[in-house]
Amino acid sequence: MTKISSLLKLLLFLIFAGWLSVWLLKPTQLWTKTWKLAEKKASASFLTQSGLNFAVYTFPVIAIAIVGFVYLALKQKEPISRKGRSSLSVLSNPVVVNKYIGILSGFEILAVCLFVIFLAWTFYVRISNDFKKMVPMKSFTLSVWQYRVFRVATRSGLLAETCLALLLLPILRGMSVFRILGIQFEASVRYHIWLGTAMILFGTLHGGGTLLIWGIKHHLGDEMWRWQKTGRIYLAGEITLLTGLVIWITSLPQIRRKRFEIFYYTHHLYIVFLVFFLFHTGDRHFYMVLPVFFLFCLDKILRMIQSRPETYILSARIFPSKAIELTLPKDPRLTYAPTSVIFIKIPRISNFQWHPFSITSSSKVDKHTISILIKAEGRWTSTLCNMLHSKPDSEAGEMRFFQVATEGPYGPSSMDFLRYDSLLLVAGGIGVTPFLSILQEIASTRSSKNVLPIKIQLVYTTKDSQGICLLDPVLPYVFDAEQHYLQLKVFVTREHQSNRSLREVLNEVPKIQNIHFTNNRPGHAIYGLENLQWMSVLILVVSVVFLAFLIISNHVFIKPDKKSSEQKTATSVVDILLICSFALALISGTLVATIWRWKRLREEIPSFSEKESKAMTPTGANRVFDQHEIHYGARPNFKDIFSQLANESKGSNIGVFVCGPETLKESVATTCQLISNGFQSGGQDHKPFFSFHSLNFSL
Repeated sequence: MTKISSLLKLLLFLIFAGWLSVWLLKPTQLWTKTWKLAEKKASASFLTQSGLNFAVYTFPVIAIAIVGFVYLALKQKEPISRKGRSSLSVLSNPVVVNKYIGILSGFEILAVCLFVIFLAWTFYVRISNDFKKMVPMKSFTLSVWQYRVFRVATRSGLLAETCLALLLLPILRGMSVFRILGIQFEASVRYHIWLGTAMILFGTLHGGGTLLIWGIKHHLGDEMWRWQKTGRIYLAGEITLLTGLVIWITSLPQIRRKRFEIFYYTHHLYIVFLVFFLFHTGDRHFYMVLPVFFLFCLDKILRMIQSRPETYILSARIFPSKAIELTLPKDPRLTYAPTSVIFIKIPRISNFQWHPFSITSSSKVDKHTISILIKAEGRWTSTLCNMLHSKPDSEAGEMRFFQVATEGPYGPSSMDFLRYDSLLLVAGGIGVTPFLSILQEIASTRSSKNVLPIKIQLVYTTKDSQGICLLDPVLPYVFDAEQHYLQLKVFVTREHQSNRSLREVLNEVPKIQNIHFTNNRPGHAIYGLENLQWMSVLILVVSVVFLAFLIISNHVFIKPDKKSSEQKTATSVVDILLICSFALALISGTLVATIWRWKRLREEIPSFSEKESKAMTPTGANRVFDQHEIHYGARPNFKDIFSQLANESKGSNIGVFVCGPETLKESVATTCQLISNGFQSGGQDHKPFFSFHSLNFSL
């Protein structure tokens, strides 16, 4: 199994290296001459020019997804081993901590620098060749500076195209290629934001510079509304830029946080954006963008199929801190890793809005149910809270029956936290949700005689004492007399009390309200995603179908010039054929996925029981309370916490996981930097190694 995984990893590297080489060579004159000869030969062959473009520009990314999913499937079956310390491990720790750009690791800084260098290389090669030629436009005479501005604007469009080619990769869920690198959906969203902002910047330079030259030469009115038969369609480009600006403006934090509905609905204009981008640039450029759009559409289709049929809520628990825990039925065969998230939609609140929530349960502990924790802060969550407090209808509890559509769970392919010798878990408020599943998973793993990790420390900060009730799902493990490996440190920041033990605080916390729902309607348990091998086969099938439709349509409708590689058919016709071939391939994939899902649902649905309500008062021995701490009116001193844990865990690998407000993450990241640098420069033997991980909670 390990040898096969290594071979697949090598194959992934070779495919990626080949795809990257194409991007690096594409701006050069050598590639241009070679590609023209290849296109001429392809035009006279069965493959056609479109088939050649798909094979060279599009398929490598699709091949990475196919091989990558097989690799992840094999990786899940590998036994968990102790995480070794390597020189590359340092790059995973924070290097830059800034309140504006967030926390950046060495790997992220390296990737950003390489991407910027690649953009600079592409722009330099293109623009230097343009300035050497200095050929004026045939339609109107340009001076030297006007020509240079015009070419800079044109080449800026290529940089926008490069950003677009990667834009959708970070927001894939089921089809996420980033999972190969261990990067999850919630953590990679910021890469989508960076790429989108860069794309809009370069696109604005492209469109603005072009319009400026047109205006100077008094051709603005003539050029703006042109929908020419061949070449660039300028009107389509203007619609593309305008649509992109609308999407970008409505996604700014000031609008996204206060008017989420506007952000959500305008983001669906991406369909208009991509269609008119195709008409503007032509099919040859679109093949560079097609692979991510291809995976995104398949991902969207699978998510739509998975959300049918709907399930329902079994029970709910309302915490005094305005948090809600929902329990849903799941197939006992469904397993997921801790820190996973699940997207849910409640039609009674909205038929279109999907919201991600962190899973607090463990699939090893809860075989028949899955639990999520929700903080009632926004409009959607507040509406849900009000509905839960409403009285049931006189007939069969209609008001307390909630149908729920689900997507996921989405999570890491492996449980890396089990590979560390010790763990430091830092949570702020509702950010404790990912750690609830981690602690339950570790407790169940220990019962199977797995001793990793040997020491865990949970540092939990909350505004008031009522927030401690969020720890309720793991209190039986925290206060179990046999669980000496786990230590809890609670910091209540906005209350000033003294001489109160953690036991006394827990006894004074208001009781949790439990609600059980009456269900008289048929429903299905959550089955989860399809297995990774099946998704690999689906991607391959849809790719082959698309290529077949593309080649056939090109042979039937497109008449290439036998003396050159140029096509006589109108550009828009070629683009429409590409769209039709893509649509037919997606329809075929949808039919295959639907039939497969239908067969799966026809299997006997296993029985499940409602989750028993959890008691707030722990059952462990009284002496266990003494090893746990509670502090009032103070924030944790992370320098002391890190130093103490480092001294207690000499020579071990320590995984630092933090989840909560950005200020908390930045504080922990800064301390991790200082402590790690101090040990590296101290020349001590058996130095502990801290590995920093920032988790994103969803609510």
